[in-house]
Amino acid sequence: MDRQLTLMVVHAHPDDECLSTGGVLARYTEEGIRTVLVTCTNGEQGDDQNGVKPGEAGHDDAAVAARRLAELRESVAHLGIDHLELLGYRDSGMDGWAGNGHPDAFANVPLEVAAGRLAALMEHYRPQVVVTYDETGGGGYGHPDHVQAHRITVAAVESTGIPDKFYYTAIPRSAIKRMFETMQEHGVDLGGFEPSDDFGTPDERVTSVVDVTPYVERKLKALKAHESQGENIFFFRMPEEAQHQAFSHEAFERVLSKVDAPGHEEDLFAGLRDG
Repeated sequence: MDRQLTLMVVHAHPDDECLSTGGVLARYTEEGIRTVLVTCTNGEQGDDQNGVKPGEAGHDDAAVAARRLAELRESVAHLGIDHLELLGYRDSGMDGWAGNGHPDAFANVPLEVAAGRLAALMEHYRPQVVVTYDETGGGGYGHPDHVQAHRITVAAVESTGIPDKFYYTAIPRSAIKRMFETMQEHGVDLGGFEPSDDFGTPDERVTSVVDVTPYVERKLKALKAHESQGENIFFFRMPEEAQHQAFSHEAFERVLSKVDAPGHEEDLFAGLRDG
């Protein structure tokens, strides 16, 4: 019997699932493809109530993790994801934070240990398509947990040989430029931030762009489920036009394909469907 078409997406923290992959998760679930979200950490290094930051008085790691995991489950429900798998590692925090040095931080877990757990999930679900971040953690982001998620996913893909297609999320530089121009036109306060020329994914590396326009509202609901981190979610400050522009398509870089597929594709399952 042919195995069920399955998409597995590997993310670092609760809330990461929404922006770059929320649309494909919602779309493919609706199409009858089994969807699996693997979240590597519990998000302890996020904001506590009233915006209290890690390291500040009153920040409770355990309470933050519990809140963020509850928000994650709400987000999963909005997107219709079939299976949520939690690796349960400790959030390492942004590069340079004190949390980087915690012995239990995800970034400090031996590669073979974390990759072995992910490989076991691949053996269980046998996904044809796997998605995670590129080697920079996603368009140059550089977060230690994103980089570690990349490393363990690459290792699990290579050790199991199960996926037929493997992708990195992509943030095309041209799309970033358009988005910031739109925000500036609407007078959005960017706090002096401007993306550098090397921020995002070079357009020539983008192989796959999926239209998820019908799922924009579900993506927004999923993102808003992570309300405890609202201060950190830049997209909440965007005007509606810019949100829809940014959320209507999701881009990827295909790094492995064992099947014939177009050089530039609009479907991550191109070459895998019957007929």
